[in-house]
Amino acid sequence: MSIEVKEISKSYGEQKALDAVSFSINKGEIVGFLGPNGAGKSTLMKILTTYLAADNGTASVNGSDVTTAQKAVQKSVGYLPEHNPLYLDLYVREYLAFNADVYHVSKNRIEEVIQLTGLTPEAHKKISALSKGYRQRVGLASALLHDPEVLILDEPTTGLDPNQLVEIRGLIRNIGKNKTVFLSTHIMQEVEAICDRVIIINQGKIVTDKKLNNLVKDDKQLQVIEVEFDQPVTAEALQTIPELTDSTNLKDNIWVLTFTADKDMRPAVFDFAHDNNLKTLQLTLKGKNLETVFREMTKKK
Repeated sequence: MSIEVKEISKSYGEQKALDAVSFSINKGEIVGFLGPNGAGKSTLMKILTTYLAADNGTASVNGSDVTTAQKAVQKSVGYLPEHNPLYLDLYVREYLAFNADVYHVSKNRIEEVIQLTGLTPEAHKKISALSKGYRQRVGLASALLHDPEVLILDEPTTGLDPNQLVEIRGLIRNIGKNKTVFLSTHIMQEVEAICDRVIIINQGKIVTDKKLNNLVKDDKQLQVIEVEFDQPVTAEALQTIPELTDSTNLKDNIWVLTFTADKDMRPAVFDFAHDNNLKTLQLTLKGKNLETVFREMTKKK
């Protein structure tokens, strides 16, 4: 088992960040850790990397307890925090050499990680001269220097442009062929492109833990309907439709409606339009995606 978490709890004063969280991750899995802001994602990652201590429960990485065997955990984990801490005045190779000394690894490893992370064209520059995408590559290179078995990545693509996103996703997928990867993100497309499995946390508790394919296929009663009306309509008015759990205005008079029901809800949408003197210009039953499931799992009660 690469990562094992049992009944982990953590509070900050009166606020409970983690509430008896449990899960395990097998070697070689790429797992997406999702949740709204403040759900407890970064707190759990910091516990797994020994930066924070849990109030209750146990956790281990590669068989080493995060409380009693911190050095062993640190040796087996590569960590990229959300705010990638870099020494901007150092050159890329200079920065990696500094970290190689910290990890007590051979300087030969520096060139290996530069090639692995695609840093070669920029490796001669100061970090301050790099784009955000290449700075993230430097952070990944540093996390990989000691050849860890587990990579923990907290929001690894925050602030990247679309081209950089594709590049970093490809890099993480490639790294994941040989390592266990546990990553948090707010970008659903990123998880769909990279991950095998999804764990969703909300208000400090795990609300689902499934293989990505199963997560989207399950909960057959969840329906998503996209509808365009001929006139404006309010979210409050839409709440009169039976079984409606969420409504999102895409643009103009186009709405995405989410239902939890055991029958086709399109007739209910037609009935709503008729009762309110509206016409439906289009009505489409859409397939579920990860974003739909995420919204349903983390909606406020």
